[in-house]
Amino acid sequence: MKTPLIDNLQYANFSPKIFEQMRAGGVDAVHVTIAYHESFREMVLNLERWNRWFEDHPDLIFKGTTAADVLRAQETGRTAIFFGFQNPSPIEDDIGLVEICHQLGIRFMQLTYNNQSLLATGCYEEDDTGLTRMGRAVVSEMNRVGMVIDMSHSGERSTLEAIEYSTRPIAITHANPHWWHAALRNKSDIVLKALTGAGGMLGFSVYPHHLAGGSDCTLESFCGMIAEAAARYGAQNLGIGTDLCQDQPDSIVEWMRVGRWTKGIDYGEGSASNAGFPPMPVWFNDNRDFGNIRSGLTAVGMSEDEVNGIMGGNWLRFYETSFGPL
Repeated sequence: MKTPLIDNLQYANFSPKIFEQMRAGGVDAVHVTIAYHESFREMVLNLERWNRWFEDHPDLIFKGTTAADVLRAQETGRTAIFFGFQNPSPIEDDIGLVEICHQLGIRFMQLTYNNQSLLATGCYEEDDTGLTRMGRAVVSEMNRVGMVIDMSHSGERSTLEAIEYSTRPIAITHANPHWWHAALRNKSDIVLKALTGAGGMLGFSVYPHHLAGGSDCTLESFCGMIAEAAARYGAQNLGIGTDLCQDQPDSIVEWMRVGRWTKGIDYGEGSASNAGFPPMPVWFNDNRDFGNIRSGLTAVGMSEDEVNGIMGGNWLRFYETSFGPL
């Protein structure tokens, strides 16, 4: 079996062009975001949109729900699409919707998106009070049905409590170490040691606000950071989660940041003078550019096994033990 190529987070403005680029880049599986602030019904409309794409482009993509679907993607020359939420909005205040969403194919859910939620505290709040009572109950339910807890946008205490309370390894699907770039969204050494020590996964992001040097970040710096992370945490719990937002209009980043929770403007990781999507680094613009990362990891001295794991083998192993019921 060839080592798979997996990108464990994208929120592109998906289209046949992007699906063809996935194939051109040899991408076997992608975890795509289908909800930020959507209600359950609004999320279902997004599923309907994906069902039409699966119907119209069966030669390029199909819905993935198990690790075996990554292998099926390789065998059939297609890309398996896995669904996730970046916010728990679609389950509203009903824990029963966790299992319903899993039955609909959702495999990842963040407990927060920057703000305080019914479940935990987001990384933009001043006070992080950790998992709420409902948060602990939902973590247990996600463990039971086989939905991965994703703490990419959560606060420090909430993330540490999710790692400790969950009986299954969790994920930070798209972020980088805070010691490399001190962005609010990036994760502390304490969190990353706890995450990987419990068998969880970190997906490295190429979203410019998460990069040292922003859009000017070099491939050498990015891959050097991954090599340092492998030395600190072990390469076996590291992967890629690009956070690719290709072809999205700037109105989408405003929706991501503001949703319906405020009438004001929140610039998130941006600013009033730089409110839109930032330019991508020159070495990664779309799904055809994963080869640059692979070459960069080799150039900084990582072994072939380490590189294969980071480019997809580690996510596949995580999928194998995370998506089924207890």
